[in-house]
Amino acid sequence: MEDVTVRRGPTTLLDSVAWDVELDERWVVLGPNGAGKTTLLRLASAEMHPTAGTVDLLGDRLGRVNLTELRPRIGLTSANLGTRVPGDEIVSDVVVSAGYGVLGRWRERYDAQDTDRARHLLDALGVGRLADREWRTLSEGERKRTLIARAMMTDPELLLLDEPAAGLDLGGREDLVSRLSALAMDPDAPASVLVTHHVEEIPPGYTHGLLLRDGRVVAAGLLDDVLTDDNLSETFGLPLAVQRRRGRFTAWLR
Repeated sequence: MEDVTVRRGPTTLLDSVAWDVELDERWVVLGPNGAGKTTLLRLASAEMHPTAGTVDLLGDRLGRVNLTELRPRIGLTSANLGTRVPGDEIVSDVVVSAGYGVLGRWRERYDAQDTDRARHLLDALGVGRLADREWRTLSEGERKRTLIARAMMTDPELLLLDEPAAGLDLGGREDLVSRLSALAMDPDAPASVLVTHHVEEIPPGYTHGLLLRDGRVVAAGLLDDVLTDDNLSETFGLPLAVQRRRGRFTAWLR
């Protein structure tokens, strides 16, 4: 992204944002509510265009590329996506239908390789036993992991995770963070961007950080350089302290 601004009426959602994500990088995006994190991810997933500036995704510029060809190369999971899944959809179908970019399996045809991959991904995320269950019977944590499996289904070149641990209890959060850490450390995994409000949800293996406040970048770069007391305090508007121990971050009010 270069000098990217997004406006909706009189409101500026993003203001002159510059951001580069390379192939082998794992980014976390942090900021308070209303900072512009969701808007940033919508640009990165080719769901919207900037008001000003340029966005290049996987070598193609938004506004000059066929989106139906670009979007399958990007894996996305978000709370909004989860609300659009039909309640009676079978879990394995939630995952396999990503191949056609649809929610709610209808008349699409999938071969054994597709269904095997869907079940392998569910297994890898600890929900393989749920493959034949209906979506509406899943807990919040089980839904989050199913949607991550769906995001991985097309073997994407870019993986975008919008608050994957939101709403999870402590056990569910720690299990998910552990699995996301294993994925981040896999050299064959795609470039990844994880959006969160909480430094405690950053999986070990994530390399870079972007801090947003009021649509503007507070800091961006290597995670250890970005997650400082001063930067975090400016981002959230409070005097905060941050510490890293055994690969995990914690923050508290000074």
